[in-house]
Amino acid sequence: MKTKVQWRRQIVFLLIVAAVGWGLYAGFREQPVAVEFGEAVRAPLRVTVEQEGRTRVVDRYVLAAPVDGYARRITLDVGDAVAAGDTLVALEASRSAVLDARRHAEAGARVAAAQANLAAVEQRVKAAEAGAALAAKELERMRKLRASGHVAAEAVDRAAAEDERAGSELRSARFTVATARHELEAARTALGFAAAGGKGEPVLVRAPVAGQVLKIPRKSEGAVESGQPLVEIGDARALEVEVDVLSADAVRIRPGTRVLFERWGGDGALEGRVRVVEPAGFTKVSALGVEEQRVWVIADFASPSETWQRLGDGYRVEASFVLWEGEDVLQVPASALFRDGDGWAAFVVEEGRAVRRRIDTGQRTGLVAEVLAGLKEGERVVVHPDDRLRDGVEVSGR
Repeated sequence: MKTKVQWRRQIVFLLIVAAVGWGLYAGFREQPVAVEFGEAVRAPLRVTVEQEGRTRVVDRYVLAAPVDGYARRITLDVGDAVAAGDTLVALEASRSAVLDARRHAEAGARVAAAQANLAAVEQRVKAAEAGAALAAKELERMRKLRASGHVAAEAVDRAAAEDERAGSELRSARFTVATARHELEAARTALGFAAAGGKGEPVLVRAPVAGQVLKIPRKSEGAVESGQPLVEIGDARALEVEVDVLSADAVRIRPGTRVLFERWGGDGALEGRVRVVEPAGFTKVSALGVEEQRVWVIADFASPSETWQRLGDGYRVEASFVLWEGEDVLQVPASALFRDGDGWAAFVVEEGRAVRRRIDTGQRTGLVAEVLAGLKEGERVVVHPDDRLRDGVEVSGR
């Protein structure tokens, strides 16, 4: 019969053996891989192209000296409001320049060309008036159909945007007529001074339209040459946005594409519509010294004018061109996906283990990707999978 000492020694030995066995098991047992988890969720998804842009006045006019002469000091300041017909600069014509017979003939030719240009732009006004009237009727018709439930709200929005665009074109055409009349008056003035031998009253350079002074190249008096810019004016209430985007992104943007203008200084985002994607690109050197091919995209504001009237010419905005959007889209973090042949795959967490599964994806942004097949809402995936992960490996959250 064993004594108490022998029983104690046997128990201690068994405990030592158990501890050694557990240590060997824990040491050689495969440890769970610590990973970060993501989840497949349903949420709105928007695919955009984001670039920095700037505002500019739609119709701006650079008033130049119609003849060689001596300009008196300009009393206006940048930002001053001017009315159509206001005198901006008084110019004393140079006699020696206007008595030349060749310049007399050139002045007569410029008058004829200005008359022809005025007739052409007046026809543009008639066409723009017809387009604006049609757009207004279409908007009214769409609103009635929307009230009766026959069309979607998007059709009304498109009709409203078209009405706004037609109105802008009409205003621009009328400004063009005013400019053409101003050019005709300037040409007649030059011809009149040529016929008078440079004698008579000073040439008065007048504002062709109402607006604000945007730029004055030189305020001081002095000699000027024919065609030299004197004052630049425009209607600061009529703005558009110019954005230069990569040519690879420009091919995905079309006229009518929705734009969101953010971080412009006011509350919320402003909405706009792309009017023109220019057909010619240009080369621009990036901040990293890389040459890039870029394209100018011109967009109009679609938000009510009172929300963006605090903007002026040359103000900075962040433009987001909406290429695609959905309200209820199954999506996962894009960092959970990795290449699997010619497709995509992800490690899905099932009962604490990572299971490799092929995923069919749709639209993608820099952060998330749309899931078309392969995942269900609520399933967890491994974010940023590394080379430690294999199919069936036990995982744990960090």
